[in-house]
Amino acid sequence: RDPPLLWGAKVSREFRDRVHWIAEDLEMDTVDGADDLMTCMAWESGRTFAPDVKNMAGSGATGLIQFMPATARSLGTSVQALEAMTAEDQLNYVYKYFRPFKGRLQNLGDVYMAILWPKAVGQPDDYALFTGGVAYRQNAGLDTNKDGFLSKEELVAGRPTRR
Repeated sequence: RDPPLLWGAKVSREFRDRVHWIAEDLEMDTVDGADDLMTCMAWESGRTFAPDVKNMAGSGATGLIQFMPATARSLGTSVQALEAMTAEDQLNYVYKYFRPFKGRLQNLGDVYMAILWPKAVGQPDDYALFTGGVAYRQNAGLDTNKDGFLSKEELVAGRPTRR
C-alpha cells in the first residue's frame, strides 16, 4: 500500500511509509496528518527533504524540521550527527521530537507550531504569536491584515502547501 502523500514524489517509499506511521502513532488527524507533517518538513527543508539542509539565517539549525543544536542535544544527538543521517533515519528524531505532542496535533497549524512556537499548539487560529521584536520583523510579510501581530493562521497561510 502506498497512499497518496503531499510531496511524496520527492522522497523514498520508506520515507513515505514512516511518515504515515508517525502521523498514525501520534494520533494526528487521520485524513491529513501525514500531509501536514510532509508540508512542514517541505517548508523547513526548503522543499529538499535533505537531512543536512542548514538554516539560511545562520541559527545552526539543520535537517527535516530544522533541529536547533539544543533541541538535538535534548533528543540525545547533535546537529552534526543529524546531518550525517539519511532522511529516513532522521525521521526517527522527527518522531522523538513530536512525541510529547501526541494527540494534540490536529491540523497543519498545530504541526507547524510544534516546530516554530510550541506553546501555540492547540490554540485557536487567531492566536497571536509575534507582536513585535525580531520575530515579528523577520515574518512581517506574512501579516496579511497588517494588524501588527502574526497569528497561527497567517503563518500557515503564508506558506506553500503543494508540491
